[in-house]
Amino acid sequence: MANVIIGIHGLGNKPPKKVLEHWWKLAMIEGLKTNRYPAVLPKFELVYWADVLHEKPLNVYEKDDDNPLFLEEKYVAASGNFPVENHNTRQKVVDYLSQQMNRIFLNKDYSLNYSFITDVVVRKFFYELEVYYTEDCTPENEYLCKAKDQIKGRLIRVLEKYKKDQIMLVSHSMGSIVAFDVLSFHNSHIPVHTFVTMGSPLGLPVVMSKIAAEQKRASPSVNRMVTPEAVSKHWYNFSDILDKITLNYKLDDDFESNRFGVKAVDNLVINNYEINGKRNPHKVFGYLRTPEFSKVLDEFIQSESLTFKQKVVFEFNQLGQVVKELFSKLKKLYGTK
Repeated sequence: MANVIIGIHGLGNKPPKKVLEHWWKLAMIEGLKTNRYPAVLPKFELVYWADVLHEKPLNVYEKDDDNPLFLEEKYVAASGNFPVENHNTRQKVVDYLSQQMNRIFLNKDYSLNYSFITDVVVRKFFYELEVYYTEDCTPENEYLCKAKDQIKGRLIRVLEKYKKDQIMLVSHSMGSIVAFDVLSFHNSHIPVHTFVTMGSPLGLPVVMSKIAAEQKRASPSVNRMVTPEAVSKHWYNFSDILDKITLNYKLDDDFESNRFGVKAVDNLVINNYEINGKRNPHKVFGYLRTPEFSKVLDEFIQSESLTFKQKVVFEFNQLGQVVKELFSKLKKLYGTK
């Protein structure tokens, strides 16, 4: 059994698969080196699905920024003078808005209120998401339903390919929706050691309502949101407070533990992606080189070379860290006595 990393990208058109896959690897390697981890990146494969919805990929060599295939955000290494700002006030506002958003748009059974509003928002800003959640498979939009099956099918096939290996699945943006869907309802028999979500919209009301509806169809008696049963060890969720896609970034509040006791561990990070003076806190390259993700990546890589005894000690230490963090949160919540 070897360690393997599987990635799945998010919204929007992309450069060709080989280019994007190479850039993901460069970003992960950059993070490991910058944060002084000696680990060597294991086998990595990117699940690429942009070509399902876009006829041609973005062109790395296109110079005309008016051309629809112009690639504005290429992989670039992080600058050494990236400014770190205090966003405590914004975090409080985001926390309040996410609570109110769920209260207004979600019923207790996770069905949607004011669905016409969310439909308009999704249709205007998230074309790929609208395609993915198309349910009315009429002759006019049959290609949309086929597109959804194609996207899921690509991840399913790659998971099957590495089912005898120890898998880390790294999903970005809408890729986290596809990954959650596949791990919950299509490939739950293939264990994923570490599930990573970055810049994820899983906490948005419209997405939670879709997941809940699917879970109810699969298990009518279930009335709660649950971590995919395929995730056997860890689920790490990474969000930048400036990332507009992750308005509700606290997934541990929304998804209960699975049968392995695994639930989301939320990490607020600083996405330092910047190119030509423009910042993008949602860009995957910035997430892939954060210190927090690099630590998780290094631990996953190192786990392959451990003996059975070392693995037991490693898992025990991991459990101790989780308990320590839990007591720390309880202490802050209820105060000391």
